[in-house]
Amino acid sequence: MARARVFDVDRAIEAATELFWRNGYERTSLANLTKAMGITPPSFYFAFGSKDGLFKTVLERYAKIRLGYAEEALSQPTARGVAEHMLYRMADLYTDPASPPGCLAVNCALPCFDDSGPVRQALSSIREGRRAKLRERFQQARASGDLPADQDPDELARFIMVVGWGMAFDAQSGATRADLYRTVARALKAWPD
Repeated sequence: MARARVFDVDRAIEAATELFWRNGYERTSLANLTKAMGITPPSFYFAFGSKDGLFKTVLERYAKIRLGYAEEALSQPTARGVAEHMLYRMADLYTDPASPPGCLAVNCALPCFDDSGPVRQALSSIREGRRAKLRERFQQARASGDLPADQDPDELARFIMVVGWGMAFDAQSGATRADLYRTVARALKAWPD
């Protein structure tokens, strides 16, 4: 007969999220995770299967809870409004005092050396999915005349994502919300009229 879980799964995932966000995926060990989550390795493996399995759960929850701003941004009435809303909300997220600085996904992406590994694939999939949604929204804006016909929706989507990633690194290095807001204002000067 299987034993019932004796720990709070949501709290355990929150603790894991904090560790991954602060330390990155590769620098977060199983020992770090089980200690922070208050569980034993057998309970960890029973509940999550593996570190990769836990990380996928963390990413799914992070996307659902923390990245809702991306969906909000897509509903803005203009392409510039989409870009502005997304970048300012990224600045807010990256400097939220209730969380580690920067972005969980960005903080975990760079140290992954194996491009074919499940972690790298999951992070790449999230990034490409967000860029694809932006590209589609900017295609609609160009078709409706909100963006000039000579503007490349894919280029604009990549621009927003790259500025956002840069702000994540800047926040991780100590940039304040005011610093990031100035970066957003500067980036928006390059937006097509």
